[in-house]
Amino acid sequence: MSTSPDPEGKGRPDGQPSMSELAGQYAARSGVERGDDGQIDVLKSVGGVRGLAEAILPGLLFTLIYTITAGLYLSLGAAVVAAGAFAVANLIQKRPLVQSLTGVIGVAICAVFALRSGSGTTFFLPGFYLNAAYILAFAVSVLIKWPVAGLLFGFIRGENLSWRGEPKRLRAYSLATWIIISVFALRLAVQLPLYLADNVAALGTMRLAMGVPLYALGLWLAWVISRPATVRAS
Repeated sequence: MSTSPDPEGKGRPDGQPSMSELAGQYAARSGVERGDDGQIDVLKSVGGVRGLAEAILPGLLFTLIYTITAGLYLSLGAAVVAAGAFAVANLIQKRPLVQSLTGVIGVAICAVFALRSGSGTTFFLPGFYLNAAYILAFAVSVLIKWPVAGLLFGFIRGENLSWRGEPKRLRAYSLATWIIISVFALRLAVQLPLYLADNVAALGTMRLAMGVPLYALGLWLAWVISRPATVRAS
């Protein structure tokens, strides 16, 4: 049997994960799931109702309390406590901690930015950097013909990496990736002017509206636009 790797990096003799295995691991960790009807389960893919609450509540508390009181420390404390409470609850219930810990770290980073500047609007500044990083990474994935949407959806649909050898499927997943990129770009286009205007209430509101709900819509549209003529069994 040949030990030379194939074009997708399979069958590597050095014991390192192949590209197929790495892509599968990435898809598994993304949380994206398909429902029994063959369609993407958007709610599960964003963490379910609890995941929605974990993503929304810290920012919501910060925006509401800061808008009402203009108290930076009180607002930041409420956001950090909310994020920490979810992590503690998941720990007690022995649920996966990855999302909660990510949320706590994210809120803590936002709090540091706000404390250093003394301005409530800078609480949202790390989000701009994160969206810009996603735009860059996803755009590069399309340019090098490894579109992220293909890595996410291909394994869920049972295509694995076979779509890379089919020009129509590659184009479909590239377009799907651009749809997700447009979500990140739209966030920046709408929210940056609010940040520059130092409008915490409007910025916080737009951050919530264009957070998980908009991402879920983009994910669903990407799934639909990249749907193959015949969905393969997973």
